[in-house]
Amino acid sequence: MKKLGLNELRKTYLDFFEQKGHLVLQSASLVPQNDKSLLLTAAGMAPLKPYFTGQEIPPNPRMVSCQKCVRTNDIENVGVTSRHCTMFEMLGNFSIGDYFKEEAIEWAWEFVTKVLEIPENLLYPSVYLEDDEAYNIWRDKIGISPERIVKLGKADNFWELAVGPCGPCSEIYFDRGEGSAECNNENCYPGCECDRYVEIWNLVFTQFNRNEDGTYSPLEQKNIDTGMGLERTASALQGVASNFDIDTFKAIRDAVCAENNIQYGATVAINKSVRIITDHTRAVMFMLSDGIMPSNESRGYVLRKLLRRAALHGKLLGIAPGFLTRITEVAMQQSEGAYPNLRERADFIFKMIETEEQRFNERLDAGVDVLKKFLSSGKTFTGKELGEQAFIMYDTFGFPAEMTQELLVTEGIDVEIDMDVFESEMEKQRNRARGAREDSSFTGGEDSPLTRLPADIATEFAGYNNKSIDAKILAVIHDGEDVIIVPDKTVLYAEGGGQKGDSGFIRTETGEAEIHDCKRSGNKSAHIGKIIKGEIKTGQQAKITFNKTKRDDTARNHTATHILHRALKDVLGSHVEQSGSMVDQNRLRFDFTHFQPLTTEELLKIEDIVNNTAISGLLVETKIKTPDEAREMGAVALFDEKYGDKVNVVCIGDYSMELCGGTHVENTGQIGAFEILSESGIAAGIRRIEAITGIKYLNFKRDAKTEIHSKIQAHIKEINDLKKEITKLKKGSATNLADDLLKNKETINGITVISGEIVTETDTDSRRELADNLRFKLSKEPGLILLLFKNEDGGSTFLAAATDSAVKQGVHCGNIIKETVKQYNGRGGGKPDMAQGGIPAGVSAGEVFRNVARFS
Repeated sequence: MKKLGLNELRKTYLDFFEQKGHLVLQSASLVPQNDKSLLLTAAGMAPLKPYFTGQEIPPNPRMVSCQKCVRTNDIENVGVTSRHCTMFEMLGNFSIGDYFKEEAIEWAWEFVTKVLEIPENLLYPSVYLEDDEAYNIWRDKIGISPERIVKLGKADNFWELAVGPCGPCSEIYFDRGEGSAECNNENCYPGCECDRYVEIWNLVFTQFNRNEDGTYSPLEQKNIDTGMGLERTASALQGVASNFDIDTFKAIRDAVCAENNIQYGATVAINKSVRIITDHTRAVMFMLSDGIMPSNESRGYVLRKLLRRAALHGKLLGIAPGFLTRITEVAMQQSEGAYPNLRERADFIFKMIETEEQRFNERLDAGVDVLKKFLSSGKTFTGKELGEQAFIMYDTFGFPAEMTQELLVTEGIDVEIDMDVFESEMEKQRNRARGAREDSSFTGGEDSPLTRLPADIATEFAGYNNKSIDAKILAVIHDGEDVIIVPDKTVLYAEGGGQKGDSGFIRTETGEAEIHDCKRSGNKSAHIGKIIKGEIKTGQQAKITFNKTKRDDTARNHTATHILHRALKDVLGSHVEQSGSMVDQNRLRFDFTHFQPLTTEELLKIEDIVNNTAISGLLVETKIKTPDEAREMGAVALFDEKYGDKVNVVCIGDYSMELCGGTHVENTGQIGAFEILSESGIAAGIRRIEAITGIKYLNFKRDAKTEIHSKIQAHIKEINDLKKEITKLKKGSATNLADDLLKNKETINGITVISGEIVTETDTDSRRELADNLRFKLSKEPGLILLLFKNEDGGSTFLAAATDSAVKQGVHCGNIIKETVKQYNGRGGGKPDMAQGGIPAGVSAGEVFRNVARFS
């Protein structure tokens, strides 16, 4: 066998199928695109679903890829076994209605036996027990003896979903040899649960459609979908027992062991932890490179769980905190050749891992101590008690329940956590969070300087109608390089409702602060900035002013979002709801519920509505109402906002009414112009529009105009360069054609005659150039050139040209053309040395040349 490294194997596979006419595809992102059925990309065919279902036309009916995949169903087995991986790479060749079973099987066998040079006696194919076609191909075409072809049932060798395309499979098993796995089955053979026979390649023959009633009907278009585990095949080639022993994994594994002089293989516990760190670090690296961010839900939760699990097992091995970025660097070195974006995003990846590991480690020691104290009583715990404690570990220290279960095992507690109890406590916590959202600290953390201020400290916002205000400083908090100032009243708008906070100045008799942001925490407004002169003290009187340019630009964008919201409902339907927004002085971002990308026509309609509303100069009024009054008016409220006894209803003429506490223009004409910059999907059923207004629109157009002018100039230059190249090529083509025509010259009455039919499309200049070229080559003798050019409309152009010496001997091209084309009701004529005319369609070149009028 060729003992190829993992990276060599990947390239060898892609090169092999590229030579078989397959288009090599880059690995798709781990974040599925336009596929609500998947949390993460888990198979090579997943990104190709639209091609298999016929929704989209593939770029090539034959494709091949190496797809990075993450599967979460076996996370708990990673480390326990030697073969389970969270992140792996899937090699696959695909046919969309092109080749089928025979080619797929023949090429698979050629690759494993001829390219990889795996001995045939180590390979066993399997087929679905009812698939006689595949069985016969293996037996008769490939020449595998029947006793080595394994027939397996539906559970093993038939791929299907509830409904839709499906079909039988044929797998290739690699025999690791006797003694490679413990097995009590006397008839151990491919398909046995032991690890002796390893399935390295699965060929899926999609030939049926499973109907809703459970029956099967043949597909008109049969497809091939194969999957070869890159790591598993590499382990077979390299003669190692597991994925964790192949070259790329071993490099990461050795780096883990080097962190604390760990001896891999010493104990079962050490092996488990080293494998977990090796696998999870690699998975986290790839997930981060595709933009997945750590969070407490969805795929972000998977990433955080993997990262924390790796960090925990580092602690169990006695490795000092902060090691994961070093392991990630080794992992990156193994894969960056095939995935350059890893190195391109290295700073981001390392920073995220460093930050997450640091946060986890800050809680880990305290969490482990709390859990050990809980377990120290020596009593026998029930699943319910452990479920309640698992929630405490999650709520206080961020431990996933699975991690607490692993810690319990390390402490010798062999009792399963009652997950129903855990989930019940989680739901109670979510309900508490919903009710207490308004009172959360402004930093969003568990503690902040503002949360320690007295509850009776409050800030009144008086910035709707005032540009400045006199206020009293209630608190001054120095937070690193920034200062946080809390006054009793302010004209600076605190971030809320999607609107970014104002900037401005706070001035007292002893100092001045430049405020760059304003945030709300409960009923307090935190003015965040820097002291630029003197000092500001609690209890002082101050004058507070806001940045008018920033406020006005932000107000334009905010009012535009209200009009945009109504326009979206008008164009797309009443199902549209605001899902989030952000407005600042530069642009607006609006998230809304909708289930498909907007068409160009829809975007233009929406843009027109907003602009027409803006130039209509509608009055923008804010009315103070009770929630009930607002509802009676028909005002739109956001479902995730909590409202008090009085609400602001922002009315834009009679076009839009929304509950909103932000700042707005007085008249829609102040918006200026509105332009959509982008429209995109950000989650299942959630779309996002980004747009600009006012002076930012004018600046954008000016920059775009400049860019367009530059591109036009570049295109003009490119066109001119291409024209020159075309002219050059035409000259070269004319020279070559002239040489070919000279090979067939003949002599008639002492005149050298060259005749020929030109079937390629030509223009007048190129025809004359060819004739001139031939005259030049015959310039030393009397010569006549007769050429018939086929025209696009079916007719022909007949051209005659003569050398000077031929003209002196009496040749007159004008007369030749005139008299010849007259025979076919054509017209033409010209000078003695060159002339041309037209001949209708249907006349052959041979006939024309035979009927050429005498040229003497």
